[in-house]
Amino acid sequence: MFFQWVYCAAIWIVSMFADLILQSPKFHPFAMLGGVIWATGNIAAVPVIKAIGLGLGSVIWGSSSLLICWASSWFGWFGNAQDVSRPLLNYLGAGFCLLSGLIFFCVKTDVELHPNSESIPLLLERRSSSSAFWMDVIGPKTRRFIGCLLAAVSGLLYGASFAPVLYIKSHSSCPNSMFHGASDYELDYVHAQCSGIFVTSTVYFAIYCAAMNNRPRVYSRVVLPGILSGLMWTLATYSWFLANNYLSPVITFPIVNTGYGLVAALWGTLVFREIKGLVNCLIFTLAFCVVLTGSLLTVLSKF
Repeated sequence: MFFQWVYCAAIWIVSMFADLILQSPKFHPFAMLGGVIWATGNIAAVPVIKAIGLGLGSVIWGSSSLLICWASSWFGWFGNAQDVSRPLLNYLGAGFCLLSGLIFFCVKTDVELHPNSESIPLLLERRSSSSAFWMDVIGPKTRRFIGCLLAAVSGLLYGASFAPVLYIKSHSSCPNSMFHGASDYELDYVHAQCSGIFVTSTVYFAIYCAAMNNRPRVYSRVVLPGILSGLMWTLATYSWFLANNYLSPVITFPIVNTGYGLVAALWGTLVFREIKGLVNCLIFTLAFCVVLTGSLLTVLSKF
């Protein structure tokens, strides 16, 4: 929880500077709801990585995020439906993405439960064995199932976090809407969403501190990585929103979700050695090829 709070604080600070560069456009509190949804999904990120690893966790929540983004854009759940030139390719792409998620569940990962980088707390004190991280004390099969389930749910929340912005934009031209006259430029809403992220993460961290009797797990070595992660995430999000402004979400969502899933998978496989064994590597490669094919079909359906 401490890492998430540092991470989200960095996101909010970077977004403030970006908002000043954009000359402080009108702040829509409703857009903060997207940040609330995103931060809620993000609290499961650390347990997911501890349970099934960075590579597998990222591709699972990327696949589920891609599906909810595609469905919301295609059916117009939160705004105007996106039209495509080739609906069949679009449906096939979504089907391949769903199939890849099922294949990913068959991949077995080898994750170290007690990495040394997290063994030194910021405040040195004696801790009883009962204070062990809850993911460490459950069985491997249960841990894997919970990790995959949390990754899928997190992905759904990540994908749904764009809904408030899409809703505001789709109702900006409605005379009777409270969002009438709202900006069509998506970058104008990023700071509001980041504010929702920071507020929500602060609330969750306060609840966590209370639940831990004001003795939270605070690790010094996650501060700088958390700040750098927040910086990179915010820059990537501004780029994503800018891409949505020139393309459509039907195109950008598959590209982005597949892109960061690929990078995370390479880190998890090549650097952290989370996926071992020929069979596991083949299954992982097959699943990733399937989701990549689905993403390409979804993109091609637009043209």
